[in-house]
Amino acid sequence: MVETEVACFHCGQECGSDQVTADERRFCCKGCKMVYEILNENNLCEYYSYTKAPGVSQRFVADEAYAFLDENTIRKKLLAFDSDSYSTVQFFVPAIHCISCIWLLENLQRLDVGVLKSEVNFSRKQVTISFNPALLSLSKIATLLASLGYAPTIRLEAQDKPATDRSLVLKLAIAGFCFGNIMLLSFPEYLGLDGSDPVLKALFSFLNFALAIPAVVYSGQDYFRNAWKSFQQRQINIDVPIAVGLAALFLRSSYDIFSNTGPGYLDSLSGLVFFLLIGRWFQSKTYESLAFDRDYKSYFPLAIQKWMGSDWAPVIVYELQPDDRIRVRHQEIIPADSRLLNGETFVDYSFVTGESKPVKVAKGDLVYAGGRLLGQPVELVVEKKTSQSHLTSLWNNEIFQKAEESGYKKIIDRAARAFTWAVMALALVTALYWYFFNPAQMWLVITSVLMVACPCALALAAPFTYGNMLRVFGKHGFYLKNADVIERLAQVDAVVFDKTGTITHGASHVKFVGVLEEDELAWVKKLTSSSSHPLSKLITQSIRTHSTDTVTDFYELTGKGIGGNVNGHNLKIGSSYFVASIEERAASSTRVFVSIDQEVRGYFNVETSIRSNIKELVASLGQKCVALLSGDQKSEEQRMREVFPLPIDLRFNQDPHDKMNYVSDLQKQGRRVAMLGDGLNDSGALKQSQVGIAVTDDTGIFTPACDGILQGSQLSHFNSFLRLSKSATQILKIAFGISFFYNIIALSFAVTGNLSPLIAAILMPISSVSVVGFSTLAVNWASRGLNHLKEH
Repeated sequence: MVETEVACFHCGQECGSDQVTADERRFCCKGCKMVYEILNENNLCEYYSYTKAPGVSQRFVADEAYAFLDENTIRKKLLAFDSDSYSTVQFFVPAIHCISCIWLLENLQRLDVGVLKSEVNFSRKQVTISFNPALLSLSKIATLLASLGYAPTIRLEAQDKPATDRSLVLKLAIAGFCFGNIMLLSFPEYLGLDGSDPVLKALFSFLNFALAIPAVVYSGQDYFRNAWKSFQQRQINIDVPIAVGLAALFLRSSYDIFSNTGPGYLDSLSGLVFFLLIGRWFQSKTYESLAFDRDYKSYFPLAIQKWMGSDWAPVIVYELQPDDRIRVRHQEIIPADSRLLNGETFVDYSFVTGESKPVKVAKGDLVYAGGRLLGQPVELVVEKKTSQSHLTSLWNNEIFQKAEESGYKKIIDRAARAFTWAVMALALVTALYWYFFNPAQMWLVITSVLMVACPCALALAAPFTYGNMLRVFGKHGFYLKNADVIERLAQVDAVVFDKTGTITHGASHVKFVGVLEEDELAWVKKLTSSSSHPLSKLITQSIRTHSTDTVTDFYELTGKGIGGNVNGHNLKIGSSYFVASIEERAASSTRVFVSIDQEVRGYFNVETSIRSNIKELVASLGQKCVALLSGDQKSEEQRMREVFPLPIDLRFNQDPHDKMNYVSDLQKQGRRVAMLGDGLNDSGALKQSQVGIAVTDDTGIFTPACDGILQGSQLSHFNSFLRLSKSATQILKIAFGISFFYNIIALSFAVTGNLSPLIAAILMPISSVSVVGFSTLAVNWASRGLNHLKEH
């Protein structure tokens, strides 16, 4: 009796004589058995229902294979963030190809307690893993991935541009070669000469069949694979009707050729595959260019102080290079992986990890991009240039996302689910009609129906419309977190402003009233230069003397003031209550008090300037402008009332909680609120509002909870941005209409037999091109007013 070879339940390879068993299942080695047991213990054996024997043999996965990842130099290159209890790494995993891959890779934390979370970027075939380095090493993570069949490709050098999918280009080339040669061999048929020689007719038919096999089996394999996967997952996607149409044409053509009843439709079939792949290539390149443009061009304007040889000057983060010397102040974002040059400080990595737990950093320690400095200013030297895409991804951390779901995404999801079922049903009804009316044309007609109906244009409408608008906004100094913000911005019916740093900017007059020696003025400047608050910057700019002393024990209380030690003296600068525990009388300008060694020495009288054209902005907003909130005293109420007339609400002495509660009260009244502030003492209100906008002037200060960053010089155009957001939603609706009418008209031609499958395959990518072209032109046309404003 011949013994039948047994396949391993996990990897599918022959078990051989050293097989092991568990739960009445056989495995080729102990490694495969161990992976199965891990999955089984964590209720993840659904993994095996997606694909038979999906894993890889553990006989070929050795712990030593990835041991080099634990070497310090390699580890530093791979980790995006590293601390004692939280690290992040991103791997390129070529084996990611379907929903089962995503499902398993995003459940790694159930396989090992050292994994904190994992997230898959399907289009880039990347998995980002956050883990606890005290419990799990980098080599163990790579080994775990390999054991599941997802061996990572280790890249020590970062890519500047998305990788090209060469397999798609190869499939397109083979399909084009087959299509061209099948058409060449079909010329006798086209010219009516194929009946003269039966031998040549049969030869050409079989040659066409041979050429059609690689076009369908290789070039068209993704459509069949994705359709099969969708059936396994009990779902249906757009590849299902395409795969059915291709299979129908191939089988019918095969029958005609082998039964000698006709030449079949192999020219149409190979042309279908060729033009479908052209459409897929076009869409992939378009999405790549969108993602690249979003990550590397539509960056938010994070600026930092860089040493220029003789003085400090602000530069945009993408200009930083390794070995550049930078200075970071309290509450500023560290823009690149850098090493601390002096002293020690605390860094808040909540922007990276989501947990607000300050980490102590000493001289020589590495500080990671995205950390927020807490305390006195420090100097750092840049170790590694940070890509803008990394900073953009930090800003889009799910921890800082609004709870509201995008409305257009709901529409697309519902439409996509219903669309394919509707097309399949229509194809079935069409087939029944043509079976009785004209059976010879039935196969071509139902293939045309299956091919021409395409929800791709519907799916492309939203990302292209909002993506183009994101770029337009970015060109004009308005940087949004993502496309969802545009949708929420279009619904805003209440606008609330912060005062200091938002409505006011710069100073028309700064004068110290009191007694300070020249060296004491230099100490004050040293302390205020450590703060990024607008009033601190104005005072710093007004003092001409300099000090070489350093600031120690620096602290800042939001909305109250700053303090610290300079040259052995204790300084406090801020409100009268903060400095001297006394209430300030009403004054005509803002006063910033100064004490040295607990003795009040006077105050700075600061008359701030109102940004240009703010009065016109308030007038253009009309009833949408509901309030101005300020943490300052009522001294400027009369001046603010000239800009914000009744019935606009003016509120002073507002702490951060008061501002947040005010926004919340408006929302309880059914209002959709946009809050504009400087991001310092109004971060709670920015997060609470539907749209939180941080107004900035060449600074690294903003809250990750904000939805957008607006350059201060563009604040007067804010109402234009609101109108453009509404225009974007109108353009999106029109694009939806174009997609809808395309499908209605194309299907009406297809079901009546007036559309060939080849033309249907050409029309399908053209529909996507038309939507992309329309959205691009429409957005550019709608934004022409902003271009006019920029010129003037």
